[in-house]
Amino acid sequence: MHTSFPLSKRAHVQTDQAQLALSDVDVLLGGSRILHGVDLTVVPTSRIGIVGENGRGKSTLLKVLAGSLPPSSGTVRAHGSMAVVDQELPTSADTVADVVDQAIAPERSALARFEAATAALAEGETTTHHGHAPSGISAEDEYAAALEEATALDAWDAQRRVQVALESLSAITDRERTLATMSVGQRHRVRLACLLGASHNFLLLDEPTNHLDAAGLDFLTSQLRARRGGVVVVSHDRALLQDIVETFVDLDPTPDARPRIHGGGYAEYRAARTADLARWEQEYRTQQAEHTRLQQDLAAAQNRLVSGWRPEKGSPKHGRATRADGTVRSVHRRQAALEAHAITTPEPPQVLHFPDLPGRSGTVLEVADVSAPGRLSKPVSFALASGERLLVTGPNGAGKSTLLGLAAGDVAPASGRVHMPDGVRLGWLRQESSLPRGRRAAQVYSEYVESLVSRGVLAAGDAVGLSQLGLLRSREAGLPVEHLSVGQRRRLDLAMTLAGRPHVVLLDEPTNHLSMALVDELTEALQATAAAVVVSSHDRQFLRDAAAWPRLGLGVVSEG
Repeated sequence: MHTSFPLSKRAHVQTDQAQLALSDVDVLLGGSRILHGVDLTVVPTSRIGIVGENGRGKSTLLKVLAGSLPPSSGTVRAHGSMAVVDQELPTSADTVADVVDQAIAPERSALARFEAATAALAEGETTTHHGHAPSGISAEDEYAAALEEATALDAWDAQRRVQVALESLSAITDRERTLATMSVGQRHRVRLACLLGASHNFLLLDEPTNHLDAAGLDFLTSQLRARRGGVVVVSHDRALLQDIVETFVDLDPTPDARPRIHGGGYAEYRAARTADLARWEQEYRTQQAEHTRLQQDLAAAQNRLVSGWRPEKGSPKHGRATRADGTVRSVHRRQAALEAHAITTPEPPQVLHFPDLPGRSGTVLEVADVSAPGRLSKPVSFALASGERLLVTGPNGAGKSTLLGLAAGDVAPASGRVHMPDGVRLGWLRQESSLPRGRRAAQVYSEYVESLVSRGVLAAGDAVGLSQLGLLRSREAGLPVEHLSVGQRRRLDLAMTLAGRPHVVLLDEPTNHLSMALVDELTEALQATAAAVVVSSHDRQFLRDAAAWPRLGLGVVSEG
């Protein structure tokens, strides 16, 4: 292992000299290999996105780039200044002014050096003797060096840039306010604003869109697009990744456990990932088929050894022995072939298999002038036929979840009515999970399907098996609900929503806690299904993908 940081992480260098480079980096934590064989080069023009499901090592890779976590093996080299925006800024007695001063310390130092060099020239000094530069060099040379440094950092504009960022991110601008008195979101916005306003060769961001509203997201996107330094971002925000990222580092599983790097932007990344997964699945199926064939050959040879080699009664004993010996050798050959054929390709990730949802003639859901005081104050109406879509938008507290609850019959309206024709089946994905604890995931799913069948809602032959959906592996389905991750529980909730082949699908923030790949697969499926679909979402990329859907805005709609 070799780690080299020839300059301070805060030392700004000329743009053409700055570089971060990882070579064959491995990271082991707690006995588990988190990263393997990472090769990555970051330059000031880089716009790199690190993607992958939870627990795949995204934040770990960012720490290795930042120099705060040494790799277990491999080489890390960094040349230039960098700033890191973690997911959370700890509480402290520091004020906003303290955080600003720390963030733009190089700019402040460069201005002080320039001011001292200017004063020295004005006073007719020929050599420098102040603390901002080596003594003994000419005043003219020191002035030129100080001017070059301040210009490279755009030091004169640093305070203004920070103030603009604070205001644009709706961060606290009171310079005397302490971090200890702020919420997590307030601290995050202060830290992010300060580092966006500072000048660095590299900016490393871990989930920067957390705690930002639509205006803040727009500002962040424009700043990262225009930034002169390199940007590396860890994010699940598909809109941000599509808007700024040119190169993707995909940490999701691969056959050789090494990350994949895709250039060409978000669309190329998705296409390459789909092609890689298809090749992986094909290789896995080929190896599985060959393994099955060898097993069958061995079983056939073993059967012949037991009975197939016996000649008719009265045949010579020598002939019987000779045939037995050949059959034994055949069994041994096939046993050796089977043992030599190891399945080297691991099982590929699962892909969503969205069931065929049925359509019906006529209106399948009618919501007429419904309201719920304190939750949905103004009457709302809409009607849907099979294959129609509706996107419900609006700020938090506008009543989106309440409207879906009313449509599902879970919330009683204070006025108006909700109507579904007899026989129409409804699937509802709530925003919050309410899965029962103490039972295994597969048991919860099967009990739900059995209840649909016993109540006559669904014919037994129409039920969708959990394994058919590609949402949980068999080992995950065998876990108790309380042992599932948040994302796995969300997958189980989605599976139960689709289990009864609904005619109407209600989805409340369906992208929450799901991987980017699954969200993309779900989005494509919703565009194509014959069922009627109602979705409530804040997800900017989903809103873009569903741009052609009719929209129902509640309250003041803010879509970013």
